[in-house]
This record gives sequence, structure tokens and C-alpha cells, in this order.
Amino acid sequence: MASQLTLNLVQGSIQFSFSAAAAQELKEALAELIQTLKAKTAAGTGRPKPIKPTEYRHTGDVFLEIFCNPNIWPSPFAAKLLLTVRDERIRLTTEAELTRIIEDVNLYLEENAG
Repeated sequence: MASQLTLNLVQGSIQFSFSAAAAQELKEALAELIQTLKAKTAAGTGRPKPIKPTEYRHTGDVFLEIFCNPNIWPSPFAAKLLLTVRDERIRLTTEAELTRIIEDVNLYLEENAG
């Protein structure tokens, strides 16, 4: 069963139907992105190797796409995501803070555990 996931954006928020299984997949994709950003930060200065962007897509009641290019962010705490939520009637594309989205997904999973 899908519950309502609320994602807090830079300005405002969006709420949509999302399953706990999909939220767990999203949590794993975001954790991988955090590790990539931490490794990039730890590598320090010099000419960094380009890192493949993170793209997450989920199709359910709504289509959710999250994109982040880790090459342009100095740390996980500065990183922003390009977030698209759409269905047949509406499409929203905006920026969101990586750390805020991780908090929102974790809160959703805590509330929908079991």
C-alpha cells in the first residue's frame, strides 16, 4: 500500500502517493550518491576524474525522477537535486537540497515501517 511522501523543496513542498518499497530504493540511491560525493571530497584537490551523474526514476501513481551531477558540488551538504514529479495532468520540475530529501525519505520510512 502506498502512503503519502512529502518532499520539502527549496520553496514549498510536494506530497504524492509513494510505496515503502520505492522509498527504500530511493533511500539506497541517495546513500550511494552521498558516498560518491564524500569520496570526491576526500580525494582533495588536483584534477578530479569525472563522476557519472546519479539518475533515479520511479513510475507509480506518479513519475518521480531525481538527477544530480556530483561533479559540480563541493560536498554532500551543498549538493542539490533536480527533481521532477509528474502524472498525466501536471509536471513539476524544481531543485531540492540533497540532505533535506534524505531526511524526508527517512522520516517517511520511519512512519511507514512494518
